Amino acid sequence: MTSTPPPYPPGHGLLTGRTAVVTAAAGAGIGGATARRLLEEGARVLLSDTHTRRLTESEERLAEEFGTDRVAARPCDVTDEAQLTALFDRAEELHGGLDVVVNNAGLGGTADLVDMTDAQWDRVLDVTLGGTFRGTRAALRRMKAAGRGGVVVNNASVVGWRAQRGQAHYAAAKAGVMALTRCAGVEAAEYGVRVNAVAPSLAMHPHLAKVTTPELLAELTEREAFGRYAEPWEVANVIVFLASGYSSYMTGEVVSVSSQHP
Repeated sequence: MTSTPPPYPPGHGLLTGRTAVVTAAAGAGIGGATARRLLEEGARVLLSDTHTRRLTESEERLAEEFGTDRVAARPCDVTDEAQLTALFDRAEELHGGLDVVVNNAGLGGTADLVDMTDAQWDRVLDVTLGGTFRGTRAALRRMKAAGRGGVVVNNASVVGWRAQRGQAHYAAAKAGVMALTRCAGVEAAEYGVRVNAVAPSLAMHPHLAKVTTPELLAELTEREAFGRYAEPWEVANVIVFLASGYSSYMTGEVVSVSSQHP
């Protein structure tokens, strides 16, 4: 068992020339790490998020490092179909098409079922499952019409498989993302588009630390076989794999990114 993350891997040009859209990509979480890893693998990336200030900061930082021709950003709320349409329109305006979509946006919260309100349930389901549905649907419509294939990668969670107190709405949403991914993968195969998902266990980032108690984080970390939480880039590496040609025979699959044991 080790509590030290491995060395950060270099890029290998796996996505050179591809255009990717990543939702909830501002900041230091999985979305931000995914945007960076896609860029390191040669892709052009359109970032989106609801947090305009953080999105602008992320765009400026990445554009300085990778070039303004490869980095762009547009605010987007995944519960709003018009904003998603405008986001994908922007990708086509900038780069003439769309090759990879990473539906990373999601919303959690903690409440026992007996205390959970309809508003809490509806909000988590609308962002986490509904947003992934709308993003996948919009991506598949564009990719099918273009006729050049493509890849969709959704962000699920091991909580979609495993029970955790206070997470009924989030677990139901993430289990729905898994089922959506399986069905979309079967449907999209006929026009050469692959749809897969990652299911992380515990990937640490500042937002998670703010909304989770130290006691729960310690308990979840204890369950991990490596004795540590994942770095967001370790989840992003698997997203890159699913977006690349290395996973060419995979669709409708949910890949657990976890060292968690029962």
